[in-house]
Amino acid sequence: MSNITTPRGSISRFKALVLTIGVLGFGLTLENGVTQKTTKPELSGDIRAHDPSMIKAGNFYYVFATGDENGLGEGSVQIRRSSDMQNWEFVGTMFNALPTWIAKEIGKVPNLWAPDISYVGGKYLVYYAASHFGKNDSVIGLASNVTLDPSDPKYKWVDEGMVIRSHKGDNWNAIDANRVVDAKGQPWLAFGSYWDGIKMRKLDAKTNMLSSQDTKLYPLASRSGGAIEAASLIYQKGYYYLFVSFDRCCQGANSNYKIKMGRSKNITGPYVRRDGWIMMAGDGDLVLEGHDNIHGPGGQTVFDDNGTIRMVYHYYDADAFGATKFQVETLTFGKDGWLGLN
Repeated sequence: MSNITTPRGSISRFKALVLTIGVLGFGLTLENGVTQKTTKPELSGDIRAHDPSMIKAGNFYYVFATGDENGLGEGSVQIRRSSDMQNWEFVGTMFNALPTWIAKEIGKVPNLWAPDISYVGGKYLVYYAASHFGKNDSVIGLASNVTLDPSDPKYKWVDEGMVIRSHKGDNWNAIDANRVVDAKGQPWLAFGSYWDGIKMRKLDAKTNMLSSQDTKLYPLASRSGGAIEAASLIYQKGYYYLFVSFDRCCQGANSNYKIKMGRSKNITGPYVRRDGWIMMAGDGDLVLEGHDNIHGPGGQTVFDDNGTIRMVYHYYDADAFGATKFQVETLTFGKDGWLGLN
């Protein structure tokens, strides 16, 4: 989810925004004879967000997304909003300059990636990542604000510092964070990209940092070094649903990113697809894949919008030279009792 930190491709995610590829005959991948696609009309306004995460605050929906390389706010997380989820406007970046601790930890980076927004205890929390292409020398940081309204005098993003770091030699990668709360109210942080896949750590509910009581790194899903990332979890009807992105992003219209999922009775797994195959063994149920002009959908976040389950994700528009755009879907329960695009 971001400016690639593993062998996902040879370009950054926002260079893919303007990539002119001209490959419009992208083939669909069929799984179990079913093509998963969306029929929603394109959103309007400024919809060029990559790795979107969404929340509702007051009368607006807000989308937080990966920053432009060396762009506004030194590549800080970008923020967009809409009153109707259809027409979107850009309202600025989270920081005016990147937190200085990042360069001290991993060197200068061109942008921040894959933010995750949530509302906790009267504050909005954003977990964000920083890394370098092809490396897992990566960090996840945390920022907070008491309001999302830029016109509010109290509006100010406070950087809370580093949450977790991965190093060269680790078999995991500290990017693509997603905060989730279990049925007992305990918060957790899922993350990971390539290497050994999706991992999870327990959080301290008071500090929103890693728990010092439980230091175990829980494995959730893996492709044994293959392309899996962008974990997003939600608890519904007695199950935890884990959504992930498979395959190649960031290649404009050549991207074959797709969204898959599994579910588990326990937040730490095992997560399985409908036929019982475990996600640690390299697969999940298909949720959404490329079709028509929508290529490489992924980088998704799933959240509960006052009882309606939404999924926001990015894709590459083959009718616009592979430009990055985002879309919002509604997930429902099918006759089989599973959450999805039914």
